[in-house]
Amino acid sequence: MIKIAHESPKSAFKQVQKLTDYDYALVHLFEEDKEYLNQFKNAIKEGREVILDNSIFELEEAFDADKFYYWINELKPTWYIIPDALENAEKTMQQMADWTKKYADAPGKSIGVVQGKNYREIKECYRAIDELSSCDMIAISFDYSYYEESCPHPNKYISWMLGRAKLLGDLVKDGIINKSKPHHLLGCGLPQEFALYRDYDFIYSLDTSNPVVHGIKGIIYKEEGLWDKESQKLFELINYEVKNTALIEKNINKFRNLTNG
Repeated sequence: MIKIAHESPKSAFKQVQKLTDYDYALVHLFEEDKEYLNQFKNAIKEGREVILDNSIFELEEAFDADKFYYWINELKPTWYIIPDALENAEKTMQQMADWTKKYADAPGKSIGVVQGKNYREIKECYRAIDELSSCDMIAISFDYSYYEESCPHPNKYISWMLGRAKLLGDLVKDGIINKSKPHHLLGCGLPQEFALYRDYDFIYSLDTSNPVVHGIKGIIYKEEGLWDKESQKLFELINYEVKNTALIEKNINKFRNLTNG
């Protein structure tokens, strides 16, 4: 069973939390929103598992390392994602090495994100994270441009869905995946993607706001999932007042069924 988290507006945090396995926090919101921060502090007090993200997807560059270290110590999450660089394997590996030297005493377990523009770079970055760092978990993103090359399709979301599935299959086939280490799947294009991973025991967790955002927009998952995706980023809706969570809850339950059966 893959553990699932869904980011949500603050107004729906508790309702969404009841339907998820752990909580997923975006560090860049901590400085500007104490209410948001306190929701995760309370989750920690209640014994919830929490992953603290470096907000690279939202900011398009990783949060400042010193500030990130500060917030790790402030929150003390279960896991935190070491600052990486989008599709830049060399910079990601360097930042990983720098983090390990400077912030090895950060509380919690670390997650390293694989980056790269092609399969060779992705493999190299994976091996560096797995063999040369002390990372406790390895993460694979949902939207590498490589996916559109390896699985071309007019619908980029289908390329992303099939591309990540192919990448994981290739990494397993080539003996790259360390099956003794947990893996995390970052984000989601189409929710039905995760039905492809039920035989992958090394996948520990995933995070996505997909069912929440589509519920807010009044879009209900079909039986097979979705074939398009709202481009809205959840952090832009963090203060949105959710009046009724019925559609969100329906999508979350469908997402869980697609993922874990």
